[in-house]
Amino acid sequence: MNFHGTEVRQKALTLLRGGARNAEVARKLNVPLGTVGYWKHRDLAQRGECPGRHSPPCPRCDGRELDEPAYSYLLGLYLGDGHISHYSQHRVPNLMVTCADSWPGLIDDCEQAMRAVFPGNAVCRVRKIGCHNVKVYSKHLHCLFPQHGPGRKHERRIALEPWQQEIVDARPWKFLRGLIHSDGCRITNWTTRLVGGERKRYEYPRYFFTNKSDDIRQLYTDTLDKLGIDWTHCTRAGNPYNISVAKKASVALLDTHVGPKY
Repeated sequence: MNFHGTEVRQKALTLLRGGARNAEVARKLNVPLGTVGYWKHRDLAQRGECPGRHSPPCPRCDGRELDEPAYSYLLGLYLGDGHISHYSQHRVPNLMVTCADSWPGLIDDCEQAMRAVFPGNAVCRVRKIGCHNVKVYSKHLHCLFPQHGPGRKHERRIALEPWQQEIVDARPWKFLRGLIHSDGCRITNWTTRLVGGERKRYEYPRYFFTNKSDDIRQLYTDTLDKLGIDWTHCTRAGNPYNISVAKKASVALLDTHVGPKY
């Protein structure tokens, strides 16, 4: 076991108080990430600044203004690749959205949305193999994401509250963008045709959205319908989990308001 002296700990606290991330401090000082987190927690506790001691106001409980565009996008991400966790070592639950490292812009957008929706709460990134978990800690996660419950999302009913539906209706493109950024993609399909006796190859872009939850797919297609976007089921192996948008005009609309992951 390695023991770190007062000097190393003080250097770490100086960096942390200056805004450095836990992972940056751990790498710079060659200290385990968990040790850095413990030092930070102890330092905050001694200064009376522990997260949750003075809980930031909640839009639902306290009437704080909610950034609706950011919330509509984050709601889409949550319904796709997000979940709320309760770990015994944390008094405050966290919302975690898993983002592939292939799309660094998506990771940035997710973190920005979390900070906009929860401006007074702790937001962080946790590096995993091939991805990052973007997390926000708040005692009011259940207020803003009442869809949380035991079990997987596709195994329970998912329905928006009236106030959530109002936000989605007002910010539908943000909602679609969140859903597509989590469980969707933009790909290029190709086909061949005989033209003047010669077989030619044609390529065309297409959007896919894949989710096992009937309710979440319904939220997606209902929003597409309201925006006049044509879509079809793309059943594979007898499972209707895929929604396809392939018509040129509809793809152009999604390109304008959503675009491919980046």
